[in-house]
Amino acid sequence: MNVDFMRTVDRWVGVPLTFFLTVTIRVLRLFRSPGKNTPRAVLFIELSEMGSTILADPAMKKTARELEAEIFFVIFKKNRPSLDLLGTVRSANIYTIRESNLLTLAWDTGRFLLWTRRKKIDTVIDLELFSRFTALLTALSGAVNRVGFHSFYNEGLYRGDLLTHKVAYNPHIHIAKNFIALVNSLLTEEPELPYSKKPIPDSEVELPVIACHETEIANMHEMVRRHYPEYDRAAHRLVLINPNASELLIQRRWMPERYVELMRRILEEFDDVVVLITGAGSEREEADVMRMMVGSNRCVNFAGALQLGQLPVLYTISKLMVTNDSGPGHFSAITNLPTLVLFGPETPALYGSLGNSMPIYAGLACSPCVSAANHRKTPCRDNKCLQAIKVDQVYELVRKKLTDDNTSGK
Repeated sequence: MNVDFMRTVDRWVGVPLTFFLTVTIRVLRLFRSPGKNTPRAVLFIELSEMGSTILADPAMKKTARELEAEIFFVIFKKNRPSLDLLGTVRSANIYTIRESNLLTLAWDTGRFLLWTRRKKIDTVIDLELFSRFTALLTALSGAVNRVGFHSFYNEGLYRGDLLTHKVAYNPHIHIAKNFIALVNSLLTEEPELPYSKKPIPDSEVELPVIACHETEIANMHEMVRRHYPEYDRAAHRLVLINPNASELLIQRRWMPERYVELMRRILEEFDDVVVLITGAGSEREEADVMRMMVGSNRCVNFAGALQLGQLPVLYTISKLMVTNDSGPGHFSAITNLPTLVLFGPETPALYGSLGNSMPIYAGLACSPCVSAANHRKTPCRDNKCLQAIKVDQVYELVRKKLTDDNTSGK
């Protein structure tokens, strides 16, 4: 199903269903007191964004550490591999939902309601920003503790009154801290309205840097050599270019011709650099067009060459990545790879990478134009926020990092 259709269903079906369920829960409360339970089996819900599984990792680790709870997760099937990058959630504790069509979505949703009861889920933390579908999953899960972002007096964000812990979404702090606030609501001794009245230091959203085995590193160098036979790991440096972004928000894409110009300039100045164009298998044809436009044998189409779980190894052996605001900018955060992330419709203040990253952001008066308030849908069809970012600006940052890397002898 395409994104706009899913948004339409979420609104026209989700609003009446959440209203009906709200009335039902309120009636039931007349006959029995709401339960209270110490969290022991905590389910996180984040369906649509792979990068968010990385941003939610500090919240999940805090839940396991301070609540001593077992962690579970539900996610769309196509995004499932992102949970394996850090391995915080055991494979047996992950439930996937297929969103390819309404029939499979309904079937997997029904099975989800049985799965939560079989796993004895007592607490659900809904990480989504005002999705009615996830609100319904939360309410119907059977969990006693139901945590999520509540709209309070914000108009147009209705998704019922189904939560036991209503957290105020704060658009002025990073989303990773908002996720921590959801967990903090379970750690308070007294009820709060709204949750959570506690500061969140930067130290709480730090990510671990993973270590790759030397065998994995050697295999990755060999993979690069198969795509570029002249590759010599001792003589060449790898620069990664990720020119695509999720279909959820295509306005996040910097113009392909600018990526082409950027790659040309890198290869002209640094004769020891090999540029890999990364992406999914479905993006391979587009990447090949860009490769041909660059016109250098040191520009390699690497789209579709790796599984998502192999990306951290590639990032470990590379010197730099330039990417649109998308999953790879977050995946690289669990390595030391310097990453330049181009932002436009969204702001790095909320969605910046937690790793060794530098955002490039024009900061136009209209940016960011997507938020929780509009379900991340913008009327913009002319992304001047990214057009305002010139090749010269990006190249100077790339040039400095590659020159500094040469100077340091790394």
